[in-house]
Amino acid sequence: MAGNRTFTMIKPDAVEKNYIGGILKMINDAGFKIVAMKYTKLSKEQAQKFYEVHAERPFYGELVDYMSSGPIVAAVLEKDNAVEDFRKLIGATDPAEAAEGTIRKSYAESKGKNAVHGSDSDENATIESNFHFKPEEIFA
Repeated sequence: MAGNRTFTMIKPDAVEKNYIGGILKMINDAGFKIVAMKYTKLSKEQAQKFYEVHAERPFYGELVDYMSSGPIVAAVLEKDNAVEDFRKLIGATDPAEAAEGTIRKSYAESKGKNAVHGSDSDENATIESNFHFKPEEIFA
């Protein structure tokens, strides 16, 4: 998966506001191919496990509550230089600092409700994809 795949989640705030279609359009328009996708809801336990890397941080509990508060869209995306290109497409965590034309500038409400998650490395893209999808659910 290294190099040409990344993982994303459209977060509960963006799903609730019916931004799924607009976000997916931006992803497609940027040249990404969706190789796996599902609409689901994380349990509190799943959110805790997914974000366990942040367990010692002060925002962890709030993050877990938020990510388990409503449905999400999880997806594996494919494109050359996927992780880096997707991080550019989503923009800064704080939408006030995000560049024009990025997903977060267009759809995020705040630093805490920032519309989408994007893997920050090839290694994490693999780990996060495997957390949400079985290998046979990810298409070539």
